[in-house]
Amino acid sequence: MKQNESSGRRAGRPISSRTVTIAGVLAGGAVLVAAGTAWASVPNETQFVLNTFSFLIWGALIMWMCAGFTMLESGSVRTKNASVICLKNIGLYSIAGLAYYLIGYNLMYVEVPEGGWIGTIDLFYGPSADELALLGGDESAKAAVLDQGYATMSDWFFQMVFVATAASIVSGTLAERVKLWSFFIFITILTAIVYPIVGAWTWGGGWLAGMGFQDFAGSTIVHSTGGWAALAGAMVVGARRGKFRADGTVRPSTPSNIPSVTLGVFILWLGWFGFNGGSQLALAGTVDAVAMSNVLVNTNLAAAAGVMAAISVSRPILGRIDLLAGLNGAIAGLVAITAGPDIVDHYWAIIIGAIGGIICTAGLRFLDAVKIDDVVGAVPAHMFAGVWGTLAVCIAGGAEFWVQLVGVVSIGAFVFVVSWILWTVIEKTVGVRVSPTVEQLGQDAAELGMESYPEFVVMPEPDDFEELQRDE
Repeated sequence: MKQNESSGRRAGRPISSRTVTIAGVLAGGAVLVAAGTAWASVPNETQFVLNTFSFLIWGALIMWMCAGFTMLESGSVRTKNASVICLKNIGLYSIAGLAYYLIGYNLMYVEVPEGGWIGTIDLFYGPSADELALLGGDESAKAAVLDQGYATMSDWFFQMVFVATAASIVSGTLAERVKLWSFFIFITILTAIVYPIVGAWTWGGGWLAGMGFQDFAGSTIVHSTGGWAALAGAMVVGARRGKFRADGTVRPSTPSNIPSVTLGVFILWLGWFGFNGGSQLALAGTVDAVAMSNVLVNTNLAAAAGVMAAISVSRPILGRIDLLAGLNGAIAGLVAITAGPDIVDHYWAIIIGAIGGIICTAGLRFLDAVKIDDVVGAVPAHMFAGVWGTLAVCIAGGAEFWVQLVGVVSIGAFVFVVSWILWTVIEKTVGVRVSPTVEQLGQDAAELGMESYPEFVVMPEPDDFEELQRDE
């Protein structure tokens, strides 16, 4: 097990120990009165506890986003595929945790050379040597543990839930036609290798970090990475049967459970407070508390602006006032502000979120025009809005445009090319797409032998027979 040699997830923004909390002062005063000991050591321990607790509680909130993705996706697909969506989401979260523990964290953070490309390929990760000594009863190790600023594995946990978020984006795009185990194979490589390499370039202190690339909580590093991987998969796997008719028209894909989709978006919105707020990476004093408060407010403002902007432009772009556009607008606003939620002027959050919602709505129409089937609209919401949000840091956050552009292009090219190769290799070996019969019957009954809504009678889709006859 290797000791954590990084200084927090964002290169150049180590865990703060610069401020003394009110609780620390009060505790220090109590110690002085009761025991006559020096008060200076108490704030350090208080800061350690608060930083560690922050990582753990925000990480748990981000983990809850997996429930949001599950609700959103299972409600977006037809009822005959809802059970498989549930299995994919709990499976991908489990895979992300195991893969990131096995090798992903080391690749991303441990011994990444300054301006380099990748960390170590050592297996497994665990508490520092000082923490193990302290747990073994060696009190002399306590000072060294406190100097870390936080518990080693609290940081690992916080990083891991970000990996699972990136993986969840792929699931929604490829719903209803990708094979379960082929999907799991891709997610394993994405979470163990692809995402950690992107993270090493940026948050791990690699070459993009050396250039000054800024992405506070992952508009590009997390969301665009998931979006590019999903886009590559959609191109290799192809569209669902009947999505695009023979005459080129688009067949509308009405969600099977709109309340479920809406609930999923609200859960994601809630989890995003942990996503962005926790990325302050410290809760050690006044400065951190004020900064974190601003981050949460900006996150909320951007999401709200994304909703209203998407609804406002849905009629001219999509031909109707569209609920789903509004829901995706919330996610797009959240994604867009994620690169720079620490900006001080809150009105910028409204502008950035609103533009994100508009871009996402236009992106939904664009994907239909180029005949790319994205079931939940994840590519426009996460990749398109993520690119915008990363570049918007130049406007409101002081980043350099050319550096942000290099980061967006290099990460996009790397993730898309590698993902396209992976999907193609899987297609040539074990196959990526279910058979026409399975797609017609639904993956729930054909692959799992169960139905999400057994009291319902699943009727064949009107265009299923047309598609089958054409292929035959």
